Amino acid sequence: MDGLSMGHGVLYILGTVICFYLVFPMILFLCWKFSVNREKPAVPIISQKDYGIILTAYQQVDFVADAVSSLLGMDYGNFRIYVVADNCEPSEALLFEDDRVEVLFPESILASNTASHFYAIKHFTRPHEAILIMDSDNIAHPQLITELNRYFELGYRAVQGLRSAKNLDTTIACLDAARDIYYHFYDGRIIFDLGSSATLAGSGMAFDSNLYISMLKNTDIRGAGFDKVLQARLVSAGERIAFARRAIVYDQKTSGSKQLISQRSRWIATWFKYFKFGFSILYKGLASLNLNQFIFGTVLLRPPLFIFLSMAVLLMGIGAFTSPVLAAVIFCSLVIYVVSFMIPVLSKTTDIKIRRSLVFIPKFIFYQFVSLARSLFADKSNVATRHSLKKNNS
Repeated sequence: MDGLSMGHGVLYILGTVICFYLVFPMILFLCWKFSVNREKPAVPIISQKDYGIILTAYQQVDFVADAVSSLLGMDYGNFRIYVVADNCEPSEALLFEDDRVEVLFPESILASNTASHFYAIKHFTRPHEAILIMDSDNIAHPQLITELNRYFELGYRAVQGLRSAKNLDTTIACLDAARDIYYHFYDGRIIFDLGSSATLAGSGMAFDSNLYISMLKNTDIRGAGFDKVLQARLVSAGERIAFARRAIVYDQKTSGSKQLISQRSRWIATWFKYFKFGFSILYKGLASLNLNQFIFGTVLLRPPLFIFLSMAVLLMGIGAFTSPVLAAVIFCSLVIYVVSFMIPVLSKTTDIKIRRSLVFIPKFIFYQFVSLARSLFADKSNVATRHSLKKNNS
């Protein structure tokens, strides 16, 4: 009987945690909807910060020329681009006539985002005021830096832009884009407007140079996850990461199942490795009544979507036989979550291809489970997803 009671207790604890995270987005949305002035006034740009733009390429250079071309085409002139071609052979794709572009070939394989960034910093031709981190497959909106600068003018020293889909050529790419829309809305725009920090996305993000160096100096982070370490250190140190939703970076979405599994296996392994930061940040937020740290710590502790959604369905099934009340509560929470997910994804600005792809979410979740299994054996040294130039309708 004691064992049965203990089992019920565990079931209720897990159910409570799962239900909380299912309704958490809706709680954030309602707080944001009714208590926040969501349209911030335009901030005039006074200074023209000197940017060092670090563009990292690992093994693949197919998209580098387009990425550099977009950066050179920005309506901003005070910057220099440093392309770190890690484990890449010199080729015509890495030849640029513009003297604002410098291509760097590390003497040995770095296989690390932070190592690539600091290799570029070591080779800065002048001391830049700000650092903009870009991936080799990104395309910059012409006003990217102009929009980032508005938040630097407001006093922020870390700013995350909005990563929008560059390609919607397959169902998987559309579902990947839907996921980004959801996260940018709740983990970017909403929690920032509510007084917390936007989560970092790995690229399309800018920092005060001295701040970035101080946060990651002498830190060699292998594999994916440097942005997870960086955001945890920033928020723990009292910084707020701004979300600049008009600072747009077009990002290459994963098109095929093999790419998705490879990418997600690294991301899942990264969450299990770094979610512990959420405990310390949440504790700091509670101890000091710091809203930024409290909300951010809560967000960091949230499992990947497919994990807690699957756990919710599993617990609901168990509860149907052991606790109908718990099963009913979980079901209602699932309905609330679906509504909260659809709010940004079905907005009028969302591409029709993304909306149509939503019926294939179960297929996407299946690949997530394959990724979870693979994450146990993931190659921790792999730092980038290799994108194909060919269409894959998987």
